[in-house]
Amino acid sequence: MELKLFWNAQSKPFHSLQQWHSLSPNNEVIHLPTDEDLRLALRLRAIADALLVPVAKATGLPPELVQGFVEGTTTGAVAAAKEPTKKRKVSAYNRKYKAAFKRVSKKYKKKNGEWKKNGFKAAVKAAHKEAKK
Repeated sequence: MELKLFWNAQSKPFHSLQQWHSLSPNNEVIHLPTDEDLRLALRLRAIADALLVPVAKATGLPPELVQGFVEGTTTGAVAAAKEPTKKRKVSAYNRKYKAAFKRVSKKYKKKNGEWKKNGFKAAVKAAHKEAKK
């Protein structure tokens, strides 16, 4: 039985670590796969293809379509399981506090915009005091 890889051209396996960058665009460190990781990924792809080829032959559908259906059902199930989150209602006090904090915070910051020593703590306290009025 001949196995063919029916994966997108974008998901080609990397053959060397030089093709991976050590930092993402956001300058976050990313995991560099080892050769063992790459071999395991190829083995898993071969297993997935071995499962998809007989299904594609039995149904008469193109293998790419079967793969898309399988991937779509798993991602769709995860999305369907998530409940829609309700946006919380902002209280009147919270709106007053927010406005007071913006006004008061200027007094507790340096010229360059950084907080003075214990400035944030003092600004929070002053904003609460002003919002209670």
